[in-house]
Amino acid sequence: MNKGGVVAVSGEREQTGFVERTAQALYRMRRRIATGAVIVAALVFGYHAIFGENGISVYQQRRAEDHAVQKKITELQKENARLAEHVKELKSDPDAIEREARERLHYARPGEVIWAEDQPQGTPQAVQPAKK
Repeated sequence: MNKGGVVAVSGEREQTGFVERTAQALYRMRRRIATGAVIVAALVFGYHAIFGENGISVYQQRRAEDHAVQKKITELQKENARLAEHVKELKSDPDAIEREARERLHYARPGEVIWAEDQPQGTPQAVQPAKK
């Protein structure tokens, strides 16, 4: 029985010695551990800064999308200005109204004959002039 108690005491001493040696080893290597932790943290933050939700790659994609949208807006503004000018002409210029009626509606003055070239049959047909 004494032998069992001695083993228990020596087991506790061995365990206490192991913990003390481990604590001392960690204390001696504290700078290396801290440096490693800082490096790991820097890598995590760097990865997040480049590939994260608001990282550089996402910023570049959004910037490219913004440029495309701005270009489209500029094109639409130019087209809108052109169409507004066309509407202004149609409201005030009788020649513009006549030109539009001839082109789109194939209107003609009495005695004129209009030949349509875009017929599916391949042969031109005369369009009867509309009466005003």
